[in-house]
Amino acid sequence: MELALDSIEKKSLCVIARDAVASCFPGKPASRNPAHALSAALALRGHGAFVTLHENGQLRGCIGRMGSDERLADLVAAMARAAAFEDPRFPPVEATELDSIVIEITVLGPMEKLSDPTDLVIGRHGLYINHRSRSGVLLPQVATEQGWDKWEFLDRVCWKAGLPEGSWKEPGAQVYVFEGLVFGESSGTDSGS
Repeated sequence: MELALDSIEKKSLCVIARDAVASCFPGKPASRNPAHALSAALALRGHGAFVTLHENGQLRGCIGRMGSDERLADLVAAMARAAAFEDPRFPPVEATELDSIVIEITVLGPMEKLSDPTDLVIGRHGLYINHRSRSGVLLPQVATEQGWDKWEFLDRVCWKAGLPEGSWKEPGAQVYVFEGLVFGESSGTDSGS
């Protein structure tokens, strides 16, 4: 993982994400982290990031990009708003939910082509597949949370892309691994891989 963030930078990204969502509601404050106060790491470009929202321990939204030319802080803000209001699996977050939403952020490292599936490390690698004009991604923490082994993880990323299980073995399937720095607002969600 190329990017290292200290605890202040992680907390700043969580504040940026929460403020990005809250500021979409009337009467809510604008960002408390002005752009000029960003550390060098939060102003870096080229990283991917996902923002996951949980409510009462359940997934409430998750959106991200595998890479971006935006500054990391701006990307996290945009993905937080998208997770709250654009995830097609869920209705948009309402103002009354803000206090019960917990934010988790995954900052992505570079993708590397997976040439040998035995190189996949559960809990360390996320997966991205591109095949038959379809693509899907699963973050590194998903396999651990679900108790999947590497073969089930590979099949599940196919399913996420709308492909049949086992499609990762087909000629032309492009499978990549990446690492993620995972942290969030609640204790116990700070893990870096």
